[in-house]
Amino acid sequence: MSAKRGVELLQDPSLNKSTAFTEAEKRALGIVGLVPDITETEDIQLNRVLLQLGHKTTDLDRYIYLVNLLDHNETLFYRTVMSDPARFLPIVYDPTIGEACLKFSHIYRHPRGMYLSITRRGDVKNVLRNWPQKDVRFICVTDGGRILGLGDLGANGAGIPIGKLQLYSACAGVPPQYLLPMYLDAGTNNEQYLHDPLYLGLRKTRPSTEELYSFVDEFVEAVQELYPKCCIHFEDWTGVDAVHLLERYRNKYCVYNDDVQGTAGIVVAGMINAAKIKGTKLSDEKYLFLGAGSAGIGLADLLCSAMVEEGLTLKQAQSNVYMFDINGLLESTRTDLVDFQKKYAHKHEPTRDFVAAIESIKPTTIIGVSTVGATFTQKVVETMSRINKRPVILALSNPTEHAECTAEQAYTWSKGTPPFTSMGKHSCRDKRTTSTSSPLLEWRSLPRRPSALRTRCLLRPREPWPIRCRRTC
Repeated sequence: MSAKRGVELLQDPSLNKSTAFTEAEKRALGIVGLVPDITETEDIQLNRVLLQLGHKTTDLDRYIYLVNLLDHNETLFYRTVMSDPARFLPIVYDPTIGEACLKFSHIYRHPRGMYLSITRRGDVKNVLRNWPQKDVRFICVTDGGRILGLGDLGANGAGIPIGKLQLYSACAGVPPQYLLPMYLDAGTNNEQYLHDPLYLGLRKTRPSTEELYSFVDEFVEAVQELYPKCCIHFEDWTGVDAVHLLERYRNKYCVYNDDVQGTAGIVVAGMINAAKIKGTKLSDEKYLFLGAGSAGIGLADLLCSAMVEEGLTLKQAQSNVYMFDINGLLESTRTDLVDFQKKYAHKHEPTRDFVAAIESIKPTTIIGVSTVGATFTQKVVETMSRINKRPVILALSNPTEHAECTAEQAYTWSKGTPPFTSMGKHSCRDKRTTSTSSPLLEWRSLPRRPSALRTRCLLRPREPWPIRCRRTC
């Protein structure tokens, strides 16, 4: 029960109800005369919000308005968002969040979450103690290294954990007081921001991997001590860091990476349904990824786990998955691959031509995780349609303008044959986003306090979860 009264209460967005306080509440809380002398319902308040939003001309303006509403009246913000999720979720998160992050230092108005700088090494625990809530269950943390498909945004990426945790509350009902959005500031290699006088982050380039991981180690250990019931959600780190940090902590602590695991869970569900439409199984299909970063590897790994559940060995499952990146097809003679890519580098003639790779491999499914727009060209889609009666086309890169193709293009060029999925807002069928996976996982782990999230939590989310486990698949 809060002891706040008067102006102090009205300045707390978690307590402020603005014009919705009853007469008895106004008297008891000492706010008579500090708010209009009426009592409105939430519906009336919502109508006022919708009226004011109607005067905004761009989604970025609407984003700024809604964030300002959140800073003043938390209840009304979530009432607004969930009054029409299809309208408002794309504004408070993807795709509008991409533009908001690009301009974050310029549109910044009010602090939200925590900003932990690498200059605080050795004192991380004391910095975390400044957070007013002492029972934190979920921390969504980024270093801004790879925001959506936009690259290194540094401190401007702080908008991502803020927006992601809004989805936890809006989509899964996780109480906001349990959530902590956090930006770990280890610098940026973005020259534009380093020379921007309004930039909100450290004006230094990023440190070595060893120095960064030492900083993250201190942060993770401090979280375990201060918030023992907390799950750490890593969001939008560079591909190599995303994979390596997940492996570094997943068998010791309750950690989760949305880019590696969350997207994978949703997309594999789509693949399962696409196979059902075709009358096949995952293990009957052959897959070619365009992009071999953390999202692609995480998706491929979960896909292989699903095929193993269908009866294949892990090696057999991996042999069904091919990958193609900026330097061409991942194949056994490549010397530029990192450790987690090598299992998908099969014996094959080298090629830097994606259409030629399709002709040779003959995949039944292509998955775009390249963050490069318009790479599923008409020739790509027509080739897939020629070698498959029902090709599956998954254009997953975001924001929307970075999608490999649009739904309209996929259906037009293939003459309407493929099941199609996009992570953007313009897909026609089978649209799924991580506004489903992350909130679901966090809502289910809220009362259970798992020490790790198993792969089967993603493959079979309806099954009972282990209360305590120390290993993941």
